[in-house]
Amino acid sequence: MPLIDSPRHHDLHGATFSSYVCPSTGSRELCAWRTTLGPAQPGADHRVDHEEVFLVLAGSPRITLDGLVTHAHVGDVVFVPAGSSVRLDNPGADECQVWVSAPVGLTATTAQGQRITPPWTL
Repeated sequence: MPLIDSPRHHDLHGATFSSYVCPSTGSRELCAWRTTLGPAQPGADHRVDHEEVFLVLAGSPRITLDGLVTHAHVGDVVFVPAGSSVRLDNPGADECQVWVSAPVGLTATTAQGQRITPPWTL
């Protein structure tokens, strides 16, 4: 069982993505990363083509899923169905961290129509 104690960090849309599990660390099916948003940091609208699961580790993020706004708290889990439009914001005064799990092959399409293969999933 490999221990991954040195994640790769990526910055995009004001967030930091710390990649732990992905094909480059040996996974064939799953990706897992920590998303960190600073205080009062807005996220970016995007549509995902695979399911995702969010687990709130710190802070109180605002998650907008297909137009429905949810204020999550530490320990809350949010399921994001494939094809959903999602946005993760941190309206609070403290840093927010969310653990995200998704299958290998995840892509996202921004509100502007740009299709992205997140580098933290490779």
